[in-house]
Amino acid sequence: MNWDWDYAWDIVPDLWDGMLVALQATLYGYVLALVLGLGLALLRRSPTRWVTVPVTLVSELIRCTPLLVQLFVMFYLLPSIGISWEPLTVGALTLGIHYATYVSEVYRSGIDGVPVGQWEAATALNLPRRRVWTSLILPQAVPRVIPALGNYLLAMFKDTPQLIAITVVEVFSTARELNSETFRTLEPFTVAGVFYLVVALVMSGLLRLVERRFGRVRSM
Repeated sequence: MNWDWDYAWDIVPDLWDGMLVALQATLYGYVLALVLGLGLALLRRSPTRWVTVPVTLVSELIRCTPLLVQLFVMFYLLPSIGISWEPLTVGALTLGIHYATYVSEVYRSGIDGVPVGQWEAATALNLPRRRVWTSLILPQAVPRVIPALGNYLLAMFKDTPQLIAITVVEVFSTARELNSETFRTLEPFTVAGVFYLVVALVMSGLLRLVERRFGRVRSM
């Protein structure tokens, strides 16, 4: 099949609309993963086993099952008990919950990397627990894990094609629709692949800038 430049340029707007949907799902899902992941990491440090055990079990269950299965459960099974959302909302929620379990481990490693002397100093000064976390521990832990958090952003973005399983019209599903309409395979999937590559490279560059700006641990 020969490459048709006219057709390739004609389908760019449709594919870009799909890319915007993929970026929306990634952005919403990533914000949720960062917040929920931090919550999970803190809950797993609770001295109460009634908290740590259920949180650990749920986290392992999510980590050990495929994202695609979780998408089907969220989109096709939850409506049977009266819980239903728009496909894009389900996709962002599932991505966020799925990656939150991985992000929580990243946060945990950063927290464990804070020198023991910092904890001992906080105890000696009798600082309030909230201030210990917000002013001492997290400002040292988060910069340590920024590179790993950035990697999960890229991984989440590359997982957005799986949202086709729940009828989210992102760039890959748009390419499939164009292929089924015109029976031309080369142009839709090539342009879609170029979009993924360019956006991923831009994300990678921005993450490096963030890492250089915020990735240094402040001395306490």
